[in-house]
Amino acid sequence: MRTGAPPSDSAAPLPAAVGDAGPFDGDDEAKFASSNPVVQRLLERWVCSIRVLVGEPVGSCLDVGTGAGFALEALAIPTERLLAVEYRIGKVQAARQRVGVIHPIQGDALALPFGDASMDLVTCIEVLEHLVEPRLAVAELARVCRGACVVSVPSEPWFRLGSLARGKHLSSLGNHPEHIQQFNPRSLAQLLAAHFTDVVVERRTPWLLARAR
Repeated sequence: MRTGAPPSDSAAPLPAAVGDAGPFDGDDEAKFASSNPVVQRLLERWVCSIRVLVGEPVGSCLDVGTGAGFALEALAIPTERLLAVEYRIGKVQAARQRVGVIHPIQGDALALPFGDASMDLVTCIEVLEHLVEPRLAVAELARVCRGACVVSVPSEPWFRLGSLARGKHLSSLGNHPEHIQQFNPRSLAQLLAAHFTDVVVERRTPWLLARAR
């Protein structure tokens, strides 16, 4: 097994423009700021469910693929030390402003700048569906995790159907153009089981949540 770099609050910078200012850059903000009562209720249930999976306070938590920090802000994970990895420099800066308690790091989910078994809790929220090789990211999540890992991804076909019902992404039959992976409970469980044990997948339509060790 490859050994990563020692835990740090900084990582070698990637090009500043990587991934920034894309056509869907404001989607997270629109989702969390939505006034649609159905969307609000689904988000509240989703946040509460993830908090249950996170469980008791931990010494260290690493959130992988933090984006601008909207989900991390809503989750308010109970931890003494909260680190956040995001490869887009603009999102790193936005997350730092939004969630003042985090240590944001510009880095890659496929090469996390932390040592083996260095984190009590690892979270990966709405990330794996965006990756060409999610199995490589899962291997990294498992490598740095010494406790639990909590994952959230869209549950298909329900996420797509929800988008269609709201008149979104009609040309792609409800699929978000940046979602290049489609997950159901079985496929998510199989992906995680390759590197974790005690994998439990739960439906929280239109999402899937998982906790693994």
